[in-house]
Amino acid sequence: MHRARASDTKTTDGVFRWGKPGKLSARKPSDDTPLHSKNPKGTDMKKLLAIAAASLAATPALAHHPLGGLPMETFAHGALSGVGHPVLGFDHMFFVIAMGVAALFTAHRYLTPAAYIAAMLVGCGLMYAGVAMPLQETFIAISLLAVGGIVLSGRALGVGTALALFAAFGLFHGSAFGGSIAAQEGGIGAGVLIGYLLGLGLIQYAIAIAAGWVAEKVLGATEATSVNARLVGAMVAGVGMFLCLEIVEGPLVAAIGG
Repeated sequence: MHRARASDTKTTDGVFRWGKPGKLSARKPSDDTPLHSKNPKGTDMKKLLAIAAASLAATPALAHHPLGGLPMETFAHGALSGVGHPVLGFDHMFFVIAMGVAALFTAHRYLTPAAYIAAMLVGCGLMYAGVAMPLQETFIAISLLAVGGIVLSGRALGVGTALALFAAFGLFHGSAFGGSIAAQEGGIGAGVLIGYLLGLGLIQYAIAIAAGWVAEKVLGATEATSVNARLVGAMVAGVGMFLCLEIVEGPLVAAIGG
C-alpha cells in the first residue's frame, strides 16, 4: 500500500498526486462541464431581447430631432434629418427590420420593400401638404404587431399581399415623418424637402435589405419557418404590443377613473 508523503499533494477528489508541495499535476478537463458555462445557440434570444430593450430605452425626443431641434435650412440638413429620423425612431426602425425579414421569404425580396418606400414618401408628401393620415401612432403600433406577428408565425407572404400590406402601413409611417417638416415654422425650401425625402427613402430601403441579408447569412434563416427568423418576429411583435398597450393605457385609465 502506498503511504502519502509530505511531498505528495491531495486533490479535491481524494486522490494523491506525485509532485512538489503546492502544485497539482495537470488534469484533462472533464466532459461534465455545466451547461451554463457553454455558449448555446439559445443566446440568440437574449441578444434580440437586449437589442429591443436598448431601443425602447431611447428617448422619444431624440427620434423627432435628428438635428438637435435646429431648423432644416439646406439640402444637407434635409438629408441628415431624413436619415436620422427613422434610425433614431425605434418604432419605425423595428417595422422596417421586420418588413425586411418578411420580404426575404417572398418571391421578390427587393421589390416588396420598395412598395413601402413609395407609399411612405406619398404619406410624407400628403402630410407636408396638410393631409394627415388618421390615428398615425395607433396604426404604426399595429404595423409592428402585424408584420412582427407574420414573421413570428413562420408563414411566407405572397407578393401581392406583401405589396399591399407594406404600402398600406407605409402611408402611416410616412405621415408621421411628414409631421417633422410640416410643423417647421416658415416652411422649407424645395432643396430641403428633396434631401429629406431622399434620406428617408434610401436609409429605410437599405435597412430593410440589410435586415433580410443578416437574417439569411448571419442567422441562417433560409425559410420562413426558421427559428431565428421567428425570434426576430417575436421581438418586433412584442414591441408592437407594448406600444399598443401604451396607447390604450390613457383612455382606459380615464374610463375606469371616470
